[in-house]
Amino acid sequence: MNWRWYLFRFDGRVNRALLWQALLIVALLAGLLEIVGQVMRAVEGGTTLALKLGFDIDLDFALDDVFKAVDPRTYRSLASTDRATLILKALGTSLFFWIFLATAIKRLHDRDRSGWWIIPFVFVPRLFFHFSGLLPASRWFVPFDWAIYALWLWGLVELFIVPGTSGHNRFGPDPLAEIEAPSPPAASPAKSWDQSRELEFVPPSASPPGGMHVKRGS
Repeated sequence: MNWRWYLFRFDGRVNRALLWQALLIVALLAGLLEIVGQVMRAVEGGTTLALKLGFDIDLDFALDDVFKAVDPRTYRSLASTDRATLILKALGTSLFFWIFLATAIKRLHDRDRSGWWIIPFVFVPRLFFHFSGLLPASRWFVPFDWAIYALWLWGLVELFIVPGTSGHNRFGPDPLAEIEAPSPPAASPAKSWDQSRELEFVPPSASPPGGMHVKRGS
């Protein structure tokens, strides 16, 4: 597999299994970064290291951290955040966000959809979920709330559950199509026994007596 194309490029198609695999890769990388962050905080603080291992699979690839960048409440809490944690968080969020975009867009291509569907399927619902606490709680807002949840569920079904289109589509070949093995060369037909080439007729005057004899050396 071309891992550079798989995790970082936006062209082509990937199937459901590869998107689930990318989700697992991001979860493992997030756990690794968390361990590195704990080690750096222990070194800077001069404290004893007590690792807390965590493994969390988020179907949105931890996109909450992306929306925190546009949330004014986030910047008020930066003063209490140590530099190592902030740097690791920024690097990890950027990496995970890119991997999510690359694999999710290719998965939408597998469904024969444009990559721009990532906006209504993912970004609009997640943006709504992040700022839902700031929205007014009124009855007229309930239908809109249910519509956002329905859109989010539709996106999850499209990305993680429904199979892609079979065969080629406008974005490339089917990732599940089997590579046809070259057919073996046709065997040459067996040569039939030509009796006339194996036999010779000897005139009666010749010796041994005339008649039909088998050629020598045949």
